[in-house]
Amino acid sequence: MQNWFFKYKLHHIVFWIGYHLLWMWINIGNLKDAYAYLFLGSLPIKFYGYIIFQALGAYFNLYFLIPRFLYVGKYKTYIALVILTIIVCSAFIVGGYYLAPYFSDLTFQQLFGRRPDQYLLIFTSNALPSTAGSMTLAMSIKLGKNWLETEKKRRDLEKDNLETELKYLKSQINPHFLFNTINSIFVLIHKNPDLASESLASFSDMLRYQLYECNDQEIPLNKELHFLENFIELESLRLNENQTELQFEINHASAHGISIAPFILLPFVENTFKHVSKGKTQKNFIRMCLNVKENKQLEMHIENSRGGESTSPSSGIGLKNVERRLNLIYPHHHQLHIEADARTYKVALTIDLK
Repeated sequence: MQNWFFKYKLHHIVFWIGYHLLWMWINIGNLKDAYAYLFLGSLPIKFYGYIIFQALGAYFNLYFLIPRFLYVGKYKTYIALVILTIIVCSAFIVGGYYLAPYFSDLTFQQLFGRRPDQYLLIFTSNALPSTAGSMTLAMSIKLGKNWLETEKKRRDLEKDNLETELKYLKSQINPHFLFNTINSIFVLIHKNPDLASESLASFSDMLRYQLYECNDQEIPLNKELHFLENFIELESLRLNENQTELQFEINHASAHGISIAPFILLPFVENTFKHVSKGKTQKNFIRMCLNVKENKQLEMHIENSRGGESTSPSSGIGLKNVERRLNLIYPHHHQLHIEADARTYKVALTIDLK
């Protein structure tokens, strides 16, 4: 029944009756008197004229003038035709005033309190403002509805694009991570087979995490931090202890019950091991500190030495992707500051994970 009611636009009749009843209620000040004035007296003919011609004017504006002129940018023509429509509809409505006495025992002046020769006064004080108001209201409702539908479609499309882009960015991170890690194990095989075997076991755990435990948009922060610890331990096997100082501290005592986007931190750690200086004539170091505050704010500080490379570590695909992901997932809820010179490279990242 409800679908049938809306399918055939019968709710529009209710709208127009309600609109004029409200208009009369405002003028008279009493809903009961307004209803009696419109429906129980000698004025239904005039009332029907208001409903019919204002509805025709409104629908003519909504379904002909707006699509043909307003939407295509013909603003002057549209305004002129809207004004003309209001004038024509108001003129027909005034005709209902003169038709009403033929269906009543009362004279024109008794019905409306005005003389029949006061056509212009009735036109300007009654029909014209009511018609202009009704067409404006109908247009506002229609345009507002169209805007809400367009906005909903835009948000849905933006959400779909966001999810697609995040999946694409994540798929780019994974091969990048695999390549670097496999390369690390390959180097270890020639240096220390026992350590290579140990690192391979750690790598297996990391792959299991990557393939099966981080497919959601967010994962428990504790798991991500544990993954980082394994990654750091694996990468540290490649470092020469006598040549490079490694300091890292991960405090996840307050990480319980907090979630984070997977692999949002890994590229920064990965980048540090990739670009740390290897020279014997300088002090090589990697310093990392990751802390989770009680207010669910994650802070990560990373600093590593550089060997005066001409290219910036921030130019790699991994960091570009993670910066894009941060902007997509945590807009206005993160701060990323990267500082680089010929000798050091620093990253300071803060994410509000509330």
